[in-house]
Amino acid sequence: METKPPVIRSGNIYRVYWFYWRLLGLETDFPLRHVLDILITFFVTIWYPIHLIVGVFSERTLGDICKGLPITAACFFCSFKFICFRLKLKEIKAIEILLKELDQRAVSDDEREYFNKNTQKEANFIWASFLVAYNLSNISAIASVLFGGGHQLLYPGWFPYDVQATELRFWLSVAYQIAGVSLAIIQNLVNDSYPPMTFCVVAGHVRLLAMRLRRIGHDEKPTKVAVARKLFESIEDHRKLMKIIDLLRSTMNISQLGQFMASGINISITLVYILFFAENLFSVTYYAVYFISMALELFPCCYYGTLISVEMNSLTYAIYSSNWLGMDSKYCRTLLMFMQLTLTQVQIKAGGVIAIGMNAFFATVRLAYSFFTLAMSLR
Repeated sequence: METKPPVIRSGNIYRVYWFYWRLLGLETDFPLRHVLDILITFFVTIWYPIHLIVGVFSERTLGDICKGLPITAACFFCSFKFICFRLKLKEIKAIEILLKELDQRAVSDDEREYFNKNTQKEANFIWASFLVAYNLSNISAIASVLFGGGHQLLYPGWFPYDVQATELRFWLSVAYQIAGVSLAIIQNLVNDSYPPMTFCVVAGHVRLLAMRLRRIGHDEKPTKVAVARKLFESIEDHRKLMKIIDLLRSTMNISQLGQFMASGINISITLVYILFFAENLFSVTYYAVYFISMALELFPCCYYGTLISVEMNSLTYAIYSSNWLGMDSKYCRTLLMFMQLTLTQVQIKAGGVIAIGMNAFFATVRLAYSFFTLAMSLR
């Protein structure tokens, strides 16, 4: 006897995501959460990018400036995106509620099997890949200080005292930079894992809706009342999906614009540093891993943004594939209006300008390659 696929629970995918928020002193019942939140907000979200910006522009050589610019830009945009997502926590929770309601609509074995073997597996792989990539980047940075030689900070930064005056001051400064970048990485996990993970889940639910639409009227002995009820339920599912899309547009409008800007800046500057200014193997390794991380954090979001559009476009044919022959004129008019509604192109745009999709990803890659060829010619 075959076992049935487990019930769909989108909330399980977001357990690690909310764990990141709790580590940052938010969405938790920890007694000292407000104190922790204030400390992280001031010393990491606000002060950490400021001390890097002042420090990098205090450098005297172009090599040191290029060395500090990628992490400076990354931390600045990390704080920017984190603030954007923090202000949109209400919308994020509303999206999760709607996804849980759509979970309950997946009652067939085919739907549950598809979601568990494809959507859930891919969504879990997304947050796991971000976690591994960012931790490798952090380990490489720390190793470059501990084993790279010299008496240098993790990143060029400004402190209100002479860092090199004593060993205690130097290592306290290094400890602050390590702790700060580690917490910034958690913030970046909040920022960068949510969009592709949610896009993946939404695209999965659109596919499940298409599966339900194709089955309408193809039961063994369907009645007109039952067929009409399933159509109206599917229309309500589509309404919830479009509500999720609207909430995603509101949530990611500004934050993803910062993502594209950060990726373009960091990819270009990192290439320049590796080609011209890397002094040792640890520096090359760190910035190479950092370069891969920049591409990694942009690709999944663009891929699943395109996938949502593709799955939405397939709904029209799924409606047509249902068994509407023999239904009354009222049902057919409703069916036609629903089909017309699904013809609308669905896109989520960053800043209301850049459509989050593979075209945007390839445009960023072409920009980086153009910058790379220019740097090679100068070299």
